[in-house]
Amino acid sequence: MKIAVTDACIFIDLFDIDLIKEFIQLPFEIHTTEQVFIELEPGQQKQLKTAGIHVYNSQAEDYLKIEDIGLPRSLSIADKSVLYLALKLDATVLSSDKVVRNSAKIRSIDYHGMLWIFDQLIENSILSKVDALSKMEVLIEVNSMFKGNKKLMKEIDYRKKNWL
Repeated sequence: MKIAVTDACIFIDLFDIDLIKEFIQLPFEIHTTEQVFIELEPGQQKQLKTAGIHVYNSQAEDYLKIEDIGLPRSLSIADKSVLYLALKLDATVLSSDKVVRNSAKIRSIDYHGMLWIFDQLIENSILSKVDALSKMEVLIEVNSMFKGNKKLMKEIDYRKKNWL
């Protein structure tokens, strides 16, 4: 089974558009780090724990190894921990953060964002195309990152045309 290490922005988006239950049904072993986990609200944490999300608790030596990777200073410790865990587990990173994704790319870590998650939900028959489009519209409304990004909006428009 594939392993995916998820950052806070993905979890937050999934909770905001009420797709966390569907996300958990994907055929991935989903991991995150304690640094990401504490960025979430207590109710969200409880739901993820109940769903069986694996939360990696960093040890002192992990922090030293994280610093040895040479990640950009602009990344938070939570973001760095996601990249470190993905390297450690040979996993895919799920993030919408550009710096995280670029850092993954530089280190040859497989990475994807929310639009790929929508694709996977459809491909695995967890969500219909119509429902995916509806949830995508909600995502655009609640996450301003999508509205202001021409490249993302182009990808969204492509999906809209192909899913109808």
